[in-house]
Amino acid sequence: MGNCNFRSETTETNLTLTSNLFKVNYAIGKGGFGKVWRVEHKKTKVSYALKEMEKVRIINKRSVQSVMNERRLLAMIRHPFIVNMQYAYQDREKLYLVMDLMPGGDLRYHIGKQRRFSEAQTKFLISCILCSLEYLHENAIIHRDIKPENLVLDYKGYVHLTDFGIARLWQPENKHETSGTPGYMAPEVICRQNHTVVADYFALGVIVFEFMTGKRPYQGKTRKDIRDSILAKQVQIRSQDIPAGWSAEACDFANRLLQRKPQHRLGYNGIREVKDHPWLKNTNLEALLQKKLVAPFVPTTKDNFDQKQVSSEWQDEGEPVDLQLVSVQNMFAGYYYDASMQPEQNNSSVPTEKIHN
Repeated sequence: MGNCNFRSETTETNLTLTSNLFKVNYAIGKGGFGKVWRVEHKKTKVSYALKEMEKVRIINKRSVQSVMNERRLLAMIRHPFIVNMQYAYQDREKLYLVMDLMPGGDLRYHIGKQRRFSEAQTKFLISCILCSLEYLHENAIIHRDIKPENLVLDYKGYVHLTDFGIARLWQPENKHETSGTPGYMAPEVICRQNHTVVADYFALGVIVFEFMTGKRPYQGKTRKDIRDSILAKQVQIRSQDIPAGWSAEACDFANRLLQRKPQHRLGYNGIREVKDHPWLKNTNLEALLQKKLVAPFVPTTKDNFDQKQVSSEWQDEGEPVDLQLVSVQNMFAGYYYDASMQPEQNNSSVPTEKIHN
């Protein structure tokens, strides 16, 4: 049985998709399993982000399920405010994921430089995130890792959601799914309770709070510290603490998203109540989705990433893995994907942009 699967896997690694199709320009990021490169498709001249992931590191970090889960979910979705998958392939040593290129960098990079965003900038960014969340939630997908690192900008200043490694199709019994980033995880997730898409709205509230105040509402050095902080008290922005240049409506929006009990949280009755909040009432979401609005924060044309972080090398060394074993290669069976060979998806009337050099 294993030999049959191995032959299938061998065929997959020899399909027409290989790194020879792309011209590698330079590294633009670094993840837990490898670097992200800016590449150009030699035939079409379209630029993409190519994420390479070392199979040995994936296995040592016990992340095979996460990596394969992301690949499966990305094949199901396509939206103008999501970093969409265009190709996926592998060789014996690595997996390769070719995604939309987002030259504007992630929001963690920019918040590190700016410390805070203005209210107008935050409202625009949050509106983009809401559009992507509405699409995911309509398709019963919980992202579960909404944070500045996973929100990346295109050259116009529109934000796109990425990293679906711990995203899941919603199931009623999911209290065992407790992965996430402490500080952005909803209380029901960090306390190992069943959760719904409303968990993503809590993270949205954390981001508004952070962009407004320059810090996260619940802090701590460990997951336990943050859990204890959440259980200790309900954080709220008081009217006297609203920063200059921010409105009471923005404060109320953040406070209602940060409610510890999901049934009290804005969005519990559906995303419509989030979109209808007074803070967003004048936002033309249709024009936003069509990218007809001018973003109040537009990244510079230069590289928007930390070159020091990209060029750093890993200090940890995992256990050796024999990549010639049938059982090892079978872990990654079915990774191949080519968006150009897929039936047209009707998830949105807005096409994703192609970036040409």
